[in-house]
Amino acid sequence: FARMFVQICLYFYCKCLWRCLKFVVRKLTGQCELQRICYNTKPGAARTMKIEASLKGSKSKRLQTSVNVHPDAIEKTIDDIMELKRINPDVNPQLGVSLQACLLQIVGYRNLIAEVEKLRREPYDSENPQHEEMLLKLWKCLKPNSPLKARISKQWCEIGFQGDDPKTDFRGMGLLGLYNLVYFAEWDTEIAQQVLTDSLHPKYRDVTKKELSQLSKAEWEKKKFDKAIGYSFAIVGINITDLAYNLLVSGALKTHFYNVAPEAPTLTHFQQTFCYLMHEFHKFWIDEDPLDIMEFNRVREKFYKRILRQLQNPEMALCPHFAASESLINM
Repeated sequence: FARMFVQICLYFYCKCLWRCLKFVVRKLTGQCELQRICYNTKPGAARTMKIEASLKGSKSKRLQTSVNVHPDAIEKTIDDIMELKRINPDVNPQLGVSLQACLLQIVGYRNLIAEVEKLRREPYDSENPQHEEMLLKLWKCLKPNSPLKARISKQWCEIGFQGDDPKTDFRGMGLLGLYNLVYFAEWDTEIAQQVLTDSLHPKYRDVTKKELSQLSKAEWEKKKFDKAIGYSFAIVGINITDLAYNLLVSGALKTHFYNVAPEAPTLTHFQQTFCYLMHEFHKFWIDEDPLDIMEFNRVREKFYKRILRQLQNPEMALCPHFAASESLINM
């Protein structure tokens, strides 16, 4: 109880002290916090995240709710902010432009979460022609020279589904998993096909003379040709969709999206990020050199933490221009 009481006292003390400091700085500079951020911080995640924190932490309810307005109401919201802060828009024309760009990103990120969540919650329906069409498009993009013999077929295992009907594998991520896989296969076809090919083949490992002397013939064969690269492409894609989804809803992707989307981030930005994560996870999996697929969760967790560390850099953009990784082509 004593510790909690001290923490509460410190919280209110710091909060009051912070407000006093803001008041003093405004009097000295003649600028409010929003002005100082926009004039002293370059555009991108650093500026937008500071603006977002400033608005949410304001004592004014109007400023707090400004990050939740509809995109069509942003211009009016900017006018309200300028009026509330007693800022003359004619004297500070650039401030309104900067605030508008930041609010578009903030509101757009929130709307993107809602759009992604809607797709995640929508189950795959084999009776829906659009769902079925997307699933067949995935096959055609990944296996253009191998016609699918039947809708229910063991052939689906060739692209990494667990059984003869892929619909059961989309339960965790719903349509979002399918949307991402189709986007990857359709817009980054060469890389998607290369990753699929790699995932189907074992990796050759050099065995040293010392190892050879200590191994039986059966153990040597297992070491020589292990299945470390081998993983189920589609299942991993759905798993990486889950990883991207967690990065999005936790707010970790704000750094990336605020740096790559000049205005509101869209579903396309999210799908491009998924493609990047698929590229990078494939390389990371190979570099980690796991013994078998049973190490997938360990490798995934390590990869997730690496991406989180990268996103802590306010200047980080995971895939600023979204180009296929040439290093994958040459693998």
